[in-house]
Amino acid sequence: MKKSLLLTGILALSSMAFAYAKTYEITLTTATKAGSVQLKAGSYSVKLDGDKAVFTDVNTDKHFTVPVKVENAAKKFEGTRVDTTNDGKVDTIKDIQFGGSTTQLDF
Repeated sequence: MKKSLLLTGILALSSMAFAYAKTYEITLTTATKAGSVQLKAGSYSVKLDGDKAVFTDVNTDKHFTVPVKVENAAKKFEGTRVDTTNDGKVDTIKDIQFGGSTTQLDF
């Protein structure tokens, strides 16, 4: 009985943490690749889900999931920043730093 209550409590807490996962807003001015996913220019909310970044197009509510490597900086980033590279054909996201947190996503 105690194990069941403990498990129920842990599941409730973990589901609350997932429900309140912080999202960040970014705007891509051109079509950009995130991992193997091609994102159109536009506004997206980005949420970290374990080792995956979930991009949601704010206009269509369409979701795109991309594997990432999560890194933690020594101090909080002042603002959300998207670093990209361009190979002459397409912009590709290198990393995203989430403002107000120490979280950086590497693609």
